[in-house]
Amino acid sequence: MPAIRVLSALDAARIQWYHFKAIIVAGMGLFTDAYDLFCIAPVMKMISQIYYHKDSIGTAVLSTSYAIALLGTAMGQLVFGYLGDRVGRRRVYGLCLLIMVFSSFGCGFSVCTTRRSCVMASLGFFRFVLGLGIGGDYPLSATIMSEFANKRTRGAFIAAVFSMQGLGILTSSAVTMVVCVAFKSAGEGSLGSKKAAGVETLAPADSDIAWRLILMIGALPAALTFYWRMLMPETA
Repeated sequence: MPAIRVLSALDAARIQWYHFKAIIVAGMGLFTDAYDLFCIAPVMKMISQIYYHKDSIGTAVLSTSYAIALLGTAMGQLVFGYLGDRVGRRRVYGLCLLIMVFSSFGCGFSVCTTRRSCVMASLGFFRFVLGLGIGGDYPLSATIMSEFANKRTRGAFIAAVFSMQGLGILTSSAVTMVVCVAFKSAGEGSLGSKKAAGVETLAPADSDIAWRLILMIGALPAALTFYWRMLMPETA
């Protein structure tokens, strides 16, 4: 009976600051998901220039690199969605965010810097683990927002949370362009000196750092979300 009264009180509650805080916290989770899922396309173009040179990277490799995170996402939704019901939203959501933080750094620190097979295998492993965290974040973010929202504005609040996905996609493109321009400007001097010396260069060595940095930046919003999420109470 007390639980029913709590849920009824939340349904009838006026819009308050904690509603908007829940939108920001849950929305930042989906923002991070979109960034991590959509930044891989330009990253693969950079990897093809660094490790494949004049060879074609191949449709199979590209498809696998795109799909492996989505496979992890599908599995993460089933596993962590179930655990969220059994263990609690707050605890499982925090676990998913930690997985996203560490796997984003893992993608950046992918083993090897010379053998492309080693790089791709390591990147694929960490992208799959990242997908597991993302998969858990999707249902938990939506559920957390729906359980905090009142009955009258629940649909609008959930739509506001999911709109953060579009912002995450735009941010992934913007970060990629900024990082690439910064590394290009920094590497033009060294590249020019190599060309003057008659050394043939297909892609600057700094590019190998650039794509890793782009992937690791995805850990920052997840880490910030983890801090704020742990300050919020468990849902009813």
